[in-house]
Amino acid sequence: MALLGLNAAVYASTGRVTETLDALAWFVLLLLFELETRCPQWTRMRRNTLVLDGLRLLAAGAIAWAATAFVREREWLDAANAWLWIGVIILLELEVRQPALIARCRRVAMAAAIALYGGLAVIAAAWLIQGEWFDGYDAVLWIAAFAMLELNLLGRIPGAPGPAPEKINN
Repeated sequence: MALLGLNAAVYASTGRVTETLDALAWFVLLLLFELETRCPQWTRMRRNTLVLDGLRLLAAGAIAWAATAFVREREWLDAANAWLWIGVIILLELEVRQPALIARCRRVAMAAAIALYGGLAVIAAAWLIQGEWFDGYDAVLWIAAFAMLELNLLGRIPGAPGPAPEKINN
């Protein structure tokens, strides 16, 4: 998590406005997911829920704006990366908020996850092949972070709290 925060700071100090906004918004979103999985009781308190939902909405809006801006700027790898990550977030939100649907469509959800993460791995490799070392490193780091988050959400990391039953049934 600290390395991703450092990467966001690097983008903020050296990147284009779009890259900076994208990196910071994704970092905020990851922090919110982590908070939700590690402190479920705290995140369900009414006053905290309103603030967290507002932050999530702002981060999602910034991410959507950046993804669209990457297309306008003809930054095709950045655009493909951003839209694949949006797909990952949609799938993650469904896993957390609609577990019954995911259980019924487990094979489809698994195929979608493999396709999304596979696409992200291809983009990371493309950056590395092009000599864009920092972008490639950052992409690999994000894939690892979200893989850990997914394992945590699914309760597959020993000692991790996993999803809260009350949150899942909402």
